Amino acid sequence: MRYSILFLVFVSANSIASAPIGSTTVLGSYANRQSLMTSLSNPAAPYLMTNIQSFRAGFIGPLSLGYEIGDVKDLKDQVDQLEKILEKDYSSSLSGLSAKDLIDLGLTTSSTNAEISNALLNGNTEVSRAVAQANNILGDIGDTAYIKLSGAVQIPFMPIIYKTNNRGAFMLDSNVSFVGRVGVLSDDISAKVAGKDVELSSDTAVFLKRATDFRVGVGYSQAVGRPVSGALILGGKANFHSIALGQKLSFLTNKEDSGTDAFGDFLMNRENAQTGISLDLGAIWTAPNYQLGASVTSINEPEFDFEELGNCSNLSGSELSSCNSTVRLSNKGKLELKETYKMKAQLTLDAALMSTNQNWSLNGSYDVNSVADPVGDEYQWKTVSLSYFSDNLYLPGIRVGYRKNQVGSKLSYATIGATLFRRLDFDIAYGLEKASGESLPRSIYFSLGYGFAF
Repeated sequence: MRYSILFLVFVSANSIASAPIGSTTVLGSYANRQSLMTSLSNPAAPYLMTNIQSFRAGFIGPLSLGYEIGDVKDLKDQVDQLEKILEKDYSSSLSGLSAKDLIDLGLTTSSTNAEISNALLNGNTEVSRAVAQANNILGDIGDTAYIKLSGAVQIPFMPIIYKTNNRGAFMLDSNVSFVGRVGVLSDDISAKVAGKDVELSSDTAVFLKRATDFRVGVGYSQAVGRPVSGALILGGKANFHSIALGQKLSFLTNKEDSGTDAFGDFLMNRENAQTGISLDLGAIWTAPNYQLGASVTSINEPEFDFEELGNCSNLSGSELSSCNSTVRLSNKGKLELKETYKMKAQLTLDAALMSTNQNWSLNGSYDVNSVADPVGDEYQWKTVSLSYFSDNLYLPGIRVGYRKNQVGSKLSYATIGATLFRRLDFDIAYGLEKASGESLPRSIYFSLGYGFAF
């Protein structure tokens, strides 16, 4: 059995979730003909997946789901402490002011409520100390606290590949993917005097963003030359997207705002759906023991718009209050009222050592540039894996590896997968970092699918 080194340039399969799916959870985007899902990594790869004048198709799935959370130290304790600060009655700080206290604060008995508010906030008082403590907590939570859910599923029997007698391969592919993120937009707390009471207020909000994508891809790959040592394959693919983007804010000080209660409904909402096309190109040099390839997705970099925030006309009550708070956050530069998601192109390098039949492979991959998903998180993966695909129906295929996001969260994962009876695939990426004081990892991705044996 001979081995050689494989260098492959690729990008991940088009998915707004920026998360792995199927055997790519472990293998990255290494195009291995033993695994049909890796045909999505490079538009030239479908040519490798089937024999001349024959079909190859998926069956059910794979279904991929995952979560990611931020690393906030002692989050529960901080939230409890913040609630105590905000709910405490500070009226004694106002009513208990003596004439000397007023002089120390630069006030007189005829000072206005606004002047007293500023003095309480800026002076060395119980209110100013509470506000400073609360702002520190909010800043910490706003920088690091988030929960993110993502997933994707292939439409049944997708992808479908047919290779003609002239060595051209057609591919039809379709999937559904989603990503949702709950974060915190922190805003400074202010103190206001109302009669004999002191009120603390803030525009701090829970920020929800989501995107869902129905995608259909049509591709073609062709062998254009067959020198003695190998063959050159070129491919292209057009992806037709229907993407729905949404965002909303739920303000902590608005007791009538229950926007986070129906996060599940919001996550799968298809309002504001827009259509667009992304284009991929790829090339692979293949030989008995190695492949060289290049691929780039979304070379035309299509753009999609979120629902616009901050239109306060014809609103009243709590809705108007929330809208005004949204505008104030925008004026402070904390969010954009009209945001656009640009599906940027990404290039990745891949290298592998493999056997002639690709049953054994050792490969690594490296994203050259980072890209952001629709909810604003950046991804730039690097992976390494060792895999064995068995030709025996009863001997499982095994794959193990490691992947790391080099930007954004910078989380790393141990990956493992298995193929049972040459049909049932299960893969998992288990995060190696844990949130402070928690036993669960900050992130896990898993994928399950059932396909036809090759």
